[in-house]
Amino acid sequence: MDHYLLLFFAALGAGVMNGVAGGGSFLTFPALVFTGVPGVVANATSTVALFPGTCTSAWAYRDDFRGFGKVSFLAMLAMSVAGGLVGALLLLWLPATSFDRIVPWLLLVSSIVFYLGPRLAALLQQRFELGSGPLLVFQFLVAIYGGYFGGAVGLMMLAMWSLFGVAEIKAMSATRVLLVSAMNSIAVICFIVAGKVWWPQTLLMLGAAVIGGYVGARVARRLNPEHLRAAITLLNVVVTLAFFYRAYGPP
Repeated sequence: MDHYLLLFFAALGAGVMNGVAGGGSFLTFPALVFTGVPGVVANATSTVALFPGTCTSAWAYRDDFRGFGKVSFLAMLAMSVAGGLVGALLLLWLPATSFDRIVPWLLLVSSIVFYLGPRLAALLQQRFELGSGPLLVFQFLVAIYGGYFGGAVGLMMLAMWSLFGVAEIKAMSATRVLLVSAMNSIAVICFIVAGKVWWPQTLLMLGAAVIGGYVGARVARRLNPEHLRAAITLLNVVVTLAFFYRAYGPP
């Protein structure tokens, strides 16, 4: 019972986080692993459980979607779906032990990119002019990460978009949620077909994530983006250190 309460509140908090700025799997994935779910199965279960919540957030944001200027939104959507498929297949095909050892590094990269995104954007924009081609390539690569692991993929997209002049977290929340839903949709299908989902945990967390996702999307407009960035960065650091300890032991 204690385990199910932990999973419920982790999914509720994850739904709120995904509705606001992303990073919800930083709560659900560790909670599943803590309750004894194997790493690959925990990742697949977390992805499926959070998927309806991101769709709920997308619906709540339906009047706020934004484009990418000269880059077609449909092209970004296609890159997200294609990358999500590649990432999901990599998760299913590669050994589970490889996943357990690479997860801390994936968490570390996502944390650094999210924290340094605006600073990197200011630096790169002084030296380079990034066009539509690199944006689509980066979106495809981030979507592969999203399909393979998904931890903080929404945060990584925001950080990557900031290199193209989009530095305001709340301004692109609706677009972020929609593209995360798109890349996760194909991953969800792959995980279900492959039998990598533990359904009792999934169904419990799914309901909580839907509630949290709708609430998160509604309150996002009232939050200070800088405070939000600082809080999520702190959470990223704590979870990353915990997974390094789990994978490699004490230093």
